Amino acid sequence: MPGQPVANKKRNLFMSIAGAFFGVQSSERHAADFKSRSALSYIIAGVIGVVLFVVSLMLLVSWVLN
Repeated sequence: MPGQPVANKKRNLFMSIAGAFFGVQSSERHAADFKSRSALSYIIAGVIGVVLFVVSLMLLVSWVLN
């Protein structure tokens, strides 16, 4: 949305990625997300989120085993 501050746009992007990542995002929110942004921004943010999740799990397992 053109009138939104940058911080609010980033927060909305994060909330959409988190909701989709955990499977709790509504179909209305999903449709609204792709009307307001391109799919590429969601793909990039999703890949970054998955990488961070995997790295954090690896660090956690390493910490527990040592």
